[in-house]
Amino acid sequence: MHTRLLVLALSLSLCSQAQSNRWQQRVKYQMDVDMDVATNQFTGKQTLQYTNNSPDTLYQLFYHLYWNAFQPNSSMDVRSRELGKKQVGNRADWDPRVRDRISKLAPSEIGYQRVKRLTIGGIEQPLLEHETILEVKLRKPILPKATVTIQLDFEAQVPLQVRRAGRDNPNTTVRYSMSQWYPKLCAYDEQGWHPNPYIAREFYGEWGDFDVRIAIDPSYKLGGTGVLTNANAIGWGYDKPGTALKPCATPKRTWVFQAQHVHDFMWAADPDYKHLTYTVANRKSPVLHVLYKNPNKDEKTDKAWEQVGEAAQAVLPFIESKFGAYPYPQYSFIHGGDGGMEYPMGTLLAGPGLGTVFHEWMHSWYQMMLGTNESLYAWMDEGFTEFATNLVESYYRDNVTRPKVTDPKALRALDSTAALLPLHHAGNYAGYYSLAKSGFEEPLSTHADHFNTNFAYSQASYSKGCVMLEQLGYIIGGETRDSLLMHYYRLYRYKHPTAQDFIRLAEKQSGQQLDWYLEYWMNSTKTIDYKIDSLWEEGGVSKIRLRRVGLMPMPIDLQLTFKDGTSELHTVPLNLQYGYKRAEHKGQPREIHQSWLWTHPTYTLSFKRRLTELKKAEIDPTKRLADMNPRDNVLELNW
Repeated sequence: MHTRLLVLALSLSLCSQAQSNRWQQRVKYQMDVDMDVATNQFTGKQTLQYTNNSPDTLYQLFYHLYWNAFQPNSSMDVRSRELGKKQVGNRADWDPRVRDRISKLAPSEIGYQRVKRLTIGGIEQPLLEHETILEVKLRKPILPKATVTIQLDFEAQVPLQVRRAGRDNPNTTVRYSMSQWYPKLCAYDEQGWHPNPYIAREFYGEWGDFDVRIAIDPSYKLGGTGVLTNANAIGWGYDKPGTALKPCATPKRTWVFQAQHVHDFMWAADPDYKHLTYTVANRKSPVLHVLYKNPNKDEKTDKAWEQVGEAAQAVLPFIESKFGAYPYPQYSFIHGGDGGMEYPMGTLLAGPGLGTVFHEWMHSWYQMMLGTNESLYAWMDEGFTEFATNLVESYYRDNVTRPKVTDPKALRALDSTAALLPLHHAGNYAGYYSLAKSGFEEPLSTHADHFNTNFAYSQASYSKGCVMLEQLGYIIGGETRDSLLMHYYRLYRYKHPTAQDFIRLAEKQSGQQLDWYLEYWMNSTKTIDYKIDSLWEEGGVSKIRLRRVGLMPMPIDLQLTFKDGTSELHTVPLNLQYGYKRAEHKGQPREIHQSWLWTHPTYTLSFKRRLTELKKAEIDPTKRLADMNPRDNVLELNW
């Protein structure tokens, strides 16, 4: 026991030392924005302090100009319409929110972002616009470890709501959902620049601080990333709960937000927003803000949005116990957007549905605090978030919703949904199975924008990514996986971890080799399929032969249940593991067998009881193994 603890301590120490060589760029944005709500246009001045922490000399910079995608014949427009020509099942494959809408935008409805002038040290730099990417040809390179101050003037037009950002959402009637709204410096890491054009999805940005001043018509009410630093001048619940918006004597009111250690900044605005605030018991932060519209002034809508804040209050202690502390001073649930979309310290929501609320909030852990390159590792963002969301939903159902329900009929209806929630993430397993059987599956390593279908991207990043984590618990043990997630949070928070970082940490936590699991699950579309082939007695010894039908090898748990009601677990490690998981079920007898060589399609194991005493044999009784044909995993015997 003491030796094991010493080895673990040494491994964690070595892992921490390995972190000291990591580097990442640093940004500090200061922006002044002047919004004209009559024309839906605004001008901005941006001062960016950029620190080149890399060992490389930089000869160019790249910025995102996301809103240039919302113009007819843009890459986003054409890509959406081309995917709409494909059929997946009985429907067109395009994103139903986008469809061909961009192609129909009038000049006053399109979006654009234009950098008018960019200087470094007072010297103007050459600019080359590539639709949604701005290239800056530096007159003087930025040396390693150097910090430069970049100043730029820009102007923009808010597009009609199409995807994530925009104005006058036809479903929510929210005036402005302001995401991807400013010229944002692209990320630079060990792989170089990441000037990803805005085609459909996923983002990557540098950690830094934001100081944003927004001048807008005084009737408008705002929320977003960061803390409102002039709350005393604004009122409206930001200074203290329940206050009104304070009078403004000038043509425009200026809102000042600051945020530290984030990789993006979002805000939203509407004259008719309602504002609710919540805190968690026995703590001052985070303050939970809920901003929403209720144009019909109906009580049901108010109650639904109130439930958002109450639910967030209720689940935060559970979230932090499983996934790590929430370090920011506030979080805002904001009515707007086109479904749900996550940003630092806030999310845009089309409605108050708690499933979406929990999912978007869990992105605070699996993207906002870890900041993976989700263009390359979308499954580490969406899949890990799905896994966490399922656990939060289950906790909320069992500890908040169910205790409040007293009607027996309502309780039965509530319990009937439980199978779709954890422990086994059934909905996401079903999503993965539909993908694997569809003929559209592509490897998880595919760049998010380069999937051939929206269907394949969605099912892969969300469902297969979720299954990756639950199935990892099958391989290394659920408790070890849970400990891994907490350690992953502590070690890689604010460090842009990669898939290789995660799997190496899993190896350190479990004492197993797991590169094979990442290779098969991320880089291939090979599937898992095992079956109980046959059983017999030979020389008084009972034997069972297992067969690998699929192309992906896995360790096997085989549970044997006998006529007398007893059971025993037989674990067959995969030889590529060079180890096996610790016992998960205390008190159940378990036998560890010789490893199954991945090259061998069959494996025969022996057990000590007479064959006629056996009642049932089952591969993976926990149902965590993503087996494509689970029916032949079970053998029922009626002697």
